[in-house]
Amino acid sequence: MIFHRALLREFAGLAGAVFLTLFAIALTTRLIRILGQAAGGKIPSDAVFAFVGFFALHVLPVLLSLTVFITVLLTLARSYRDSEMVVWFSSGMSLAAWIRPVLMFSVPLVVVVAVLSLVISPWASQMSAQFQSRLDARDDLTRVNPGVFGESRSRERVYFVESIAGDTTGVQNVFVNSVQNQRYGVMMSRKGLIEKAPNGDRFLVLLDGQRYEGTPGEADFRVMEFERYATRIEAKEGAEPESGVKTQSTLELLDNPDPTARGELLWRIGLPVSTFILSLLAIPMSFVNPRAGRSINLLFGLLAYIVYANMLTISQARVAQGKLAFSTGWWLVHAVMFAVLLVMFAHRLSLFRIRSWR
Repeated sequence: MIFHRALLREFAGLAGAVFLTLFAIALTTRLIRILGQAAGGKIPSDAVFAFVGFFALHVLPVLLSLTVFITVLLTLARSYRDSEMVVWFSSGMSLAAWIRPVLMFSVPLVVVVAVLSLVISPWASQMSAQFQSRLDARDDLTRVNPGVFGESRSRERVYFVESIAGDTTGVQNVFVNSVQNQRYGVMMSRKGLIEKAPNGDRFLVLLDGQRYEGTPGEADFRVMEFERYATRIEAKEGAEPESGVKTQSTLELLDNPDPTARGELLWRIGLPVSTFILSLLAIPMSFVNPRAGRSINLLFGLLAYIVYANMLTISQARVAQGKLAFSTGWWLVHAVMFAVLLVMFAHRLSLFRIRSWR
């Protein structure tokens, strides 16, 4: 039908705008936090985009679910405000006739949410944990950010490097503050380079510098000048990241009887199911009362979404704590919201029948 095609085009255009807005807000908030960690030296600057990408894949199911709900709600609310619903009802069509075009729009997105929630998001969490593990296993020298004070993994050495040579094997204008045998030492050097011993050990060699060593508060400081000072770079074996329920695949969760795993499985299943129910719930909630504000239905819609999400989170927590059986918890919240959906549809349809009789 021409009406269905026009409605789908409107759904698609509005959904794109809503999703980009939500995605930009979520990504900007996360990016600010990650950039703060990078500025503090907690993560390297070249890992920022990787962490942002993993976060984007993890948050996509929730954003798509909210996008579907808001898109249907705003589109039908616009039809009420522009009096298109008056024409629709005057032609003998009921509110239930909107179910088919809404499902034509929402079902493909529900499938996408299911794939993201059950497959891609767990994979992104696993890759993020492995990437973080590789970053933690790096030696102190590779953790250096030019122009930023850094701390060694053992917290016994603070270093500052003004710049790194173009071949990345040398550093310039080095400052190192270390503590050895309860004595403080400060080294400054104009140049440094990396050397590898025959046994595979790596050394940072400082050239043409000074070393100040002593105990604070005492007059036994020694000043030494050196042409060459070598310090061994400690290497750390890369540890396997801990296998949490968020990094396990859905198939692994199905075979895991642990309550925490069951709670995570409930959440993954709940996202596509809630997206489907919310897309239908937006139909009766889109009614606009001319005497009320134009955005009042949107506020009630967002409130309903928050209540639904919180109920799903509470159900997940109770299953993870072993206080609620998974066989009951995975469908209980959705059944309640589906009952609310039926009640709201029945209410709107009864009002439509009364107006038609009059």
